[in-house]
Amino acid sequence: MQSTHQTALEQKHATLDRRLADEAHRPLPDSVLMADLKKQKLRLKEEIASQ
Repeated sequence: MQSTHQTALEQKHATLDRRLADEAHRPLPDSVLMADLKKQKLRLKEEIASQ
């Protein structure tokens, strides 16, 4: 059974994934924003994996 905390982390991870996809599809993606989103996504992934 998943904890509420883990579910929240997975939802945040999915939101970051959507934001990355949206940014990547822009005519001129912001590389700094994309790098920041990727770092946030990686931190969340590591936190999810450690649970």
